[in-house]
Amino acid sequence: MRLPYLLLLLSFITSHVSAAPDAAALTSLGAKITETGGVITQVQVKCDAFTEADFRTLGSFTTLKKLSISGKTITDTTLPLLSGLTELEEISTDGVQLTDEGYKSFTAFTKLRSLAFFHPAFRSEKFTGSGLAYLKALPNLERLTFAGSTAGDTAMEAIGQLTQLREFRTWHTAQTQAGNAHLVKLTNLRGLRIGQRLPNWGKDSPVSFDDSTMATLAQIKTLESLELTEARLTAAIIPHLQALPKLAKLKIQTVDIPAADVEKIKAALPNVKVDHEPISEADVQATLVKKLRL
Repeated sequence: MRLPYLLLLLSFITSHVSAAPDAAALTSLGAKITETGGVITQVQVKCDAFTEADFRTLGSFTTLKKLSISGKTITDTTLPLLSGLTELEEISTDGVQLTDEGYKSFTAFTKLRSLAFFHPAFRSEKFTGSGLAYLKALPNLERLTFAGSTAGDTAMEAIGQLTQLREFRTWHTAQTQAGNAHLVKLTNLRGLRIGQRLPNWGKDSPVSFDDSTMATLAQIKTLESLELTEARLTAAIIPHLQALPKLAKLKIQTVDIPAADVEKIKAALPNVKVDHEPISEADVQATLVKKLRL
């Protein structure tokens, strides 16, 4: 009698224990996976055709440390299906269709150190950027990228509340010079990349980044690394750069600036490593004039 009883007990246990997630379940969804010590730790996947069941499958891989995900199926309804991925330290997204309230779901990922948003809810009136303020609940969040968004100064105001940030990158948004002022609130910021807003076709769209912007950035005294891109600049920025006592690295890329002015900047900042990539006249016309309307 003992053997049938043991067999019955074993059958009961195995039927109530969930099987470990199978890598094949991810690869069948088109995901690229990385394993460390036999454990899946990284996933890169496009989810344009994902169903809610597919999101649940992805959400079952609770050993993930890094997730790169893109697609318009990432919404207020589907993102919470990934809430079990509590070991995540890095998330990169492209094309999410979250409303402002949907950003609250990111608070489930308490170990997040790096988060990137490319083209979030582009042209959607349901996303102003105010929801980014929910990210202040993530104590370990050090790096944030916010790029390719039709959200503007409201988003920058929310980002200004994320005082835990040590690195911030932004370009191709709808922010104005007034929005840049919120960056001064980031009192722990060490690295910054700032680029140009996207033009609002058919309406007045003043530049968001030029020589005058540097007076704002000069107030972020913690900056050690600064990347300036997609602008027209001159040697007039030198006093503002000199006002950054910890600045060690300066990168100037896709910027229309006289070569002589770059040399003046290098001379004025002898202790700063200045990396300048000259822009061609063709790129000035294609990127700065035609695309960004500078």
